[in-house]
Amino acid sequence: MREAVAALADPDSFVEYGGLVRPALPGMSGAADGLVMGTAQVGGRATDIVAYDYTVYAGTQSANNHAKISRMLGHAEQHRVPVICWLDGGGARPHDMKVEGRGASATFVTFARLSGLVPTIGIVPGRAFAGHANLAGMCDLLVMTQDGCMGMAGPPLVEAALGLKLTPEEIGPAAVHVASGAVDVLVEDEAAAIETARRYLGYFGPPAPAGEAPDGALLRDLVPENPRRAYDVRKVIAGIADRGSVLEVKAGYGRAMVTALARIEGRAVGVIANQPMFLAGAIDGPAAEKAARFVQICDAFDIPLLVLCDTPGLMVGPEVEKTNLVRRSARLLTALANATVPIMTVVLRKAYGLGYYIMGSRPLHPSILLAWPTAEFGGMGLEGAASIIHRQELEAIADPAARAEAHRARTAELRAYNTALEVAGRFAYDDVIDPADTRGILGKVLRGLPPAPPRSGRKRLIDPC
Repeated sequence: MREAVAALADPDSFVEYGGLVRPALPGMSGAADGLVMGTAQVGGRATDIVAYDYTVYAGTQSANNHAKISRMLGHAEQHRVPVICWLDGGGARPHDMKVEGRGASATFVTFARLSGLVPTIGIVPGRAFAGHANLAGMCDLLVMTQDGCMGMAGPPLVEAALGLKLTPEEIGPAAVHVASGAVDVLVEDEAAAIETARRYLGYFGPPAPAGEAPDGALLRDLVPENPRRAYDVRKVIAGIADRGSVLEVKAGYGRAMVTALARIEGRAVGVIANQPMFLAGAIDGPAAEKAARFVQICDAFDIPLLVLCDTPGLMVGPEVEKTNLVRRSARLLTALANATVPIMTVVLRKAYGLGYYIMGSRPLHPSILLAWPTAEFGGMGLEGAASIIHRQELEAIADPAARAEAHRARTAELRAYNTALEVAGRFAYDDVIDPADTRGILGKVLRGLPPAPPRSGRKRLIDPC
């Protein structure tokens, strides 16, 4: 575990706090009482690190190491520095926690108060149960190794409460937490987790030197001519961002949306993009919640947003209404409408209905609103619009084949009226651009934006989920 701390910190920068602390219960011993913590430089930025040591009483939380971590979290709040948590432990050490004169720990309240104030990163390299899982759930970014597991209660409590004898891996394996959205990034091993944490923290610092530009010409052929054909929006993101700069979060959850941090000419941006590969890019509840929380993180720490729109709208039907989409979709719109960071919107293809309204449309006051030539605009899907607008005409046609042909013709008329160039002619877009020029234009927009105003406190809270 100390090796992990050394790998997280820049060389010769870690200063340990509380290294001499021992367990409060007489007769127990253990280095640093199972919690190594201190200040360090991480990528040149001052950062606090707290790391539970699984080799000391399974990394359990005790009276004294609760006092330690509360001290470190208070230090982070006082000095406005990020926190990286190495969460490897089995929850409370109950016999130690009964030390006379100790009240309930302030650890969890203190950590919760860091929300939106400083970036918080959690790493689960093995097992995180009970209190460790609670801390994990409050982190802005949670990284887990593929053999990690996590749960609000470990095997003894599960057995006592439910009569089920389960292993830690049976209670909360990594795959479960990726699918539920609890884990942001799943990695192969501890080394990859450390690299991910260091990389993530880098987006919250000053601009980096401009990275290598991808071949923008490849963007011209990514969106299929057939509007019913899908494509992977990750290729669009890769075609705009500096090479190697994209870090996707929650890839296994809310798959109708891609959320990622990236750099454009060295400037950090947060990307939310509809994913045509899943539900044709329609916005469902998980996608809306994932994107809303991501918007909150970017807004809290002054990272501009890039919205890539290709959506037929919100998901529809009786089954989706059972998922509280009414509220969940409103959460994304509310997050974007109240964001103070600049929003840059690029409409790649479909821009229909309330889905487009949410995804960076004019009422959200984007700093720039661009469209590719493949963009289609509409208050709803054009086929459905044609059915409604020309309902009487279509119903009067008895022959099904003739009715279908008339419907296609009316849909084509609507499509011709709502092409990117036609819509730009009505000034619903600021410009229609060659996809190959997207990166260059966005880079110019970013350079022209004023710096974020200085702040002395929290701008906004970040929802845990």
